[in-house]
Amino acid sequence: MILQRVSIFFFLLISIAFVSCDAQNPFDTGPVYDTAGNLERDSLLIVEYLETADIDSLYRIHDPSGIVIIVQEEGVASRPNSGNVVYTNYVGSLMSDGSVFDTNIENIAIDNDIFVEGRDYDIFSFQLGAGNVIQGWDIAFRRLRSGTKAKLIIPSPYGYRDSENNDRIPPNSILIFDVDFKGMD
Repeated sequence: MILQRVSIFFFLLISIAFVSCDAQNPFDTGPVYDTAGNLERDSLLIVEYLETADIDSLYRIHDPSGIVIIVQEEGVASRPNSGNVVYTNYVGSLMSDGSVFDTNIENIAIDNDIFVEGRDYDIFSFQLGAGNVIQGWDIAFRRLRSGTKAKLIIPSPYGYRDSENNDRIPPNSILIFDVDFKGMD
């Protein structure tokens, strides 16, 4: 009787172990994104870029997140808080080669061959902290006063990470956004 119970126990134990190693396990989501490693790599590339880039600025903010904010014209209004709606014009480009991948300014879209017929090229708005934009924007815009013109350098973990959904943005790209913070509600 004891031998039979021990056999059943080991059979159940082996069955559980075998099932948990199933290649179709829904809890196996693949490799985990290496945020710390990518931030470390990106910070070195950003430092190297800033040493050679000729960028006019009033001052630079090196946020603890790794985002660099280069203020080119200082606004005089207040800074936004979570829940504020931010209004801005922007041009997004890759730090690696300067190619423009997105903008809300029609003539810049046309000049960079990224114009999309029927797209709304008005001032872009988003609610700060609502997760409607990349995390880098939620971090950087908190540091800007309304009316500011700045260049945001965003490490890949606060941009599109290792996403392969946009053929203009390679995985783990460091992004640069030229922003003109028009105002907020």
